[in-house]
Amino acid sequence: MVDQRGERRWAHRGAFAGLMGILGLVLSGCSLHTDNKWWNQTINFGFPTGITPEGTAIREFWTLTVIASLVVGVIVWALMFYPMIFHRKKKGDTEFPRQTQYNVPLELIYTILPFVIISVLFYGTVVTQNKVLDLAPEEEVGVRVDVTAYQWNWKFGYNKVDVDGASIEDGTDYEAQAEAEAAGTLSPEQQEAEGLEGPAASGPIHGRLPNDKSYLDYNHMETVGTSEEVPVLVVPTNTRIEFRLSSADVIHSFWVPEFVYKLDVMPAPGQNQQLNKFQVEQIDREGAFVGRCAEMCGTYHAMMNFELRAVSEADFAEYINFREQNPLATNAEALEHIGQDPYATSTEPFRTGRADTREQDNTVDNNAAAN
Repeated sequence: MVDQRGERRWAHRGAFAGLMGILGLVLSGCSLHTDNKWWNQTINFGFPTGITPEGTAIREFWTLTVIASLVVGVIVWALMFYPMIFHRKKKGDTEFPRQTQYNVPLELIYTILPFVIISVLFYGTVVTQNKVLDLAPEEEVGVRVDVTAYQWNWKFGYNKVDVDGASIEDGTDYEAQAEAEAAGTLSPEQQEAEGLEGPAASGPIHGRLPNDKSYLDYNHMETVGTSEEVPVLVVPTNTRIEFRLSSADVIHSFWVPEFVYKLDVMPAPGQNQQLNKFQVEQIDREGAFVGRCAEMCGTYHAMMNFELRAVSEADFAEYINFREQNPLATNAEALEHIGQDPYATSTEPFRTGRADTREQDNTVDNNAAAN
C-alpha cells in the first residue's frame, strides 16, 4: 500500500512538472514566425496573418496569449476534475481523506505562478506595443501619407515620397493651407460688423472659429473619395510608410484588417494632444486590401470604405511620376497606367461604387453574381 501511494505521488508530481514545463515553454516568448501557410492559419485563432512586421508581431503575441490561456485552463481543469474523479468517496469508506490545506510548497506555487504569468504577459504587451508605436527618424520614411477622414469618406495626400527615383520632398499645398488659416478667423470687416475688438475678436476659441479646419493637412497630390467612387490609396511594398491622421468632423478610425492594427482619427489632434500618426516598417506583399472606418460615425458609417493598393516600388514610382506629369489625370487613369485595376476590388460585401449606397440593399449577391 505504501509503495502504491509513493508511485502515485511521484506520478502526480511528474505530471504537474510536465504541465509546468509546457507552460514555461509557451510563456518564454519564442517566435512563431514561419513560412508554412497552413501552420500560420491554424495558430492565428481568428487573427489575420498580417502584411507588415508590426501586424505579424501583434498576431504572434495574440497566439502566444491564447495558447498560454489554454494551458492555464487545462491545468485548472485538471486540478478540478482529477480529485472529482479519483478521490470520490467509495462505498464503505469511513476514513476521513488526507488533508492538504497546509501544503506549503503547493500554496507557494499557486501564489507565485499567477504573478509570473502576469509579468510575462505584461512584458510581451510592452515589447509588442513599443514595436507597433515606434516612429523611425525622418530620413528612414519613404512615403508619408496624410489621411483625412470625413463623413463619410476619405482623402489621402502624399506629403513625402522617396521611392525608386520618384521624389516629393514637401507635398504640402501652402496656398490651400493659407486659405484654411484665413477661413478660420473673422476678417477685419466681419469684426467691425459684429462690433468685436481685442485680440480674441477674430474667433471665440483661442482666436479661431468653431468650424476652423486649418489643422487639416493639404497636399498637391491627393486622392479623394466621392459618392460614386471608393478611394484607392496606392502605396509601395518594402518601404517604410508613415500615416498622419486627422478628422474634418467627428471621430473616425483608420483600419486595414491586414495591418492587425487601427488608430482613431480625431479632429484637431494636435490641440488635443492625441496620437495621430503611426508607421509600418514595410508592406510584405502586393495586393488589394480593404480599409474601413472602425468607429461608428453616423448614418453611412458602414459604407465608409477605402482600398489600400500595395504595388512594387518600381510601379509606385511610375504611378507618382505619371500623376506629377499629368496633374489633371484621375487616380483611376494613373492606376491603369501601371497595369492595375482602376477601381477598388476589395470592398465586398459592399458594392465598389458609391452611387447606390443610399439604396436599402447595398450588399452584393454573390450567388446571383456566380450564376
